[in-house]
Amino acid sequence: MKRRRFSLRTRVAAAAALGATFIVIALGVVVALAIARNNLAQLDRRLETASTVIVANAATAGPFLGAFGDGGAFSVTIRSDTDGTVKSSTPTRLPELPVGSATVDVDGTKYRAYTAEADGINALVSLAVPYAEARDITVDQQRQVAFFGVGAVAAAAALGWLFGGPAVRPLVELTRRIARRDPDLATEVSGIREADELAAAAESMLSDVARAQAATNSALAAARDFASASAHELRTPLTAMRTDIEVLSIHDLDHEQRREILTDLARAQGRVESTLRDLERLAKGELSTAEDFKDTDLTEVCDIAADDARRHHPSVDVSVVTVDSPLPYCIRALPGGIRLILDNAITNAVRHGGASTVRITLARPVDSPDTVTITIDDNGCGIPAEERSSVFERFTRGSTAGKTGSGLGLALVAQQAALHGGRTTFHDSPLGGARLLVELRDQPGPE
Repeated sequence: MKRRRFSLRTRVAAAAALGATFIVIALGVVVALAIARNNLAQLDRRLETASTVIVANAATAGPFLGAFGDGGAFSVTIRSDTDGTVKSSTPTRLPELPVGSATVDVDGTKYRAYTAEADGINALVSLAVPYAEARDITVDQQRQVAFFGVGAVAAAAALGWLFGGPAVRPLVELTRRIARRDPDLATEVSGIREADELAAAAESMLSDVARAQAATNSALAAARDFASASAHELRTPLTAMRTDIEVLSIHDLDHEQRREILTDLARAQGRVESTLRDLERLAKGELSTAEDFKDTDLTEVCDIAADDARRHHPSVDVSVVTVDSPLPYCIRALPGGIRLILDNAITNAVRHGGASTVRITLARPVDSPDTVTITIDDNGCGIPAEERSSVFERFTRGSTAGKTGSGLGLALVAQQAALHGGRTTFHDSPLGGARLLVELRDQPGPE
């Protein structure tokens, strides 16, 4: 069942009424007890005062006590102080009582009595009035206290409702501004700490949501562009493959022609496979998080990449050089990403640049100790100066590149460098070919 909801103003009024109720009940109990004790004390003082008059005239008033009928406003009993025998009494006879005040029960009726000594006649004089006299006054006064207590609770609730409106108005206004998606929620200071803190928290949350939404929209736009470019890039080899298959299925070709078409098919299939593999690597790079970053020894990764390159390209001289540095070449990085940079750089130098010598150099710039540079030099044909920026774009091939590439190798290198907070640039190499300079920053991971 859906819980009933109340406004904050109503809750403030209810809280004020509840607090006032507790206070009124506590004070009411104390006041009620005080009233009862005070009324009883007043009654005792009245009895004591009246007893002084009766004691002084006990000898003359005693014979006339029997003339008072039952149901009178008071009862008097005079007893001998030696044997307790009754010398005189009103029709309502009080029991033998000690000197002082006491509450007694006579024939089912409670009385408040006061007993004093009458020395002149050697007797004890007991004077009593019905206990209901004090009780009725007490009950009446307690009713008045309860009435005023209920009024105090009602007044507290009303004041809570009255003053609760201005108190919660900043929260109501803040709610309306949040609903309208107003910017700069925390600029107007309300003077209420909780409201200002809530405004700052809401502004921070809305900013985070806006940034997340912008990032999502950007990611969706990039994904659409990526999918469009990928489809366009794959359409060419797939169309060529379909054409070759149609030629094979329709025409009667000799052995040499069939071999040539099959070679074209294998080349197109290799291009599709290479493109898909590079697309997968690009997607993995874009989905990497800070948890994927690990402490990585760049010297070790470079040595392993050089050993693998020598096995795949036996005729190529691949070497690793490290420049002396006070800090070790160990940073927080994606080990697979560093390896991807090295493998693609070496493959491009050999396959597209025709290099026979590749040298990998690790160094730390003096003016930037948190940066590590990986320099890949080769003695190939190099890259024209006007193409050194565009070759890092996706599906872009340099004029010296072979026809079998996907155009994504250097894009992968640039992506991985960006994930590590760095960048990539091409320069002339002292070996005669191209120099690829990759800057990496020692950081916890991508933001």
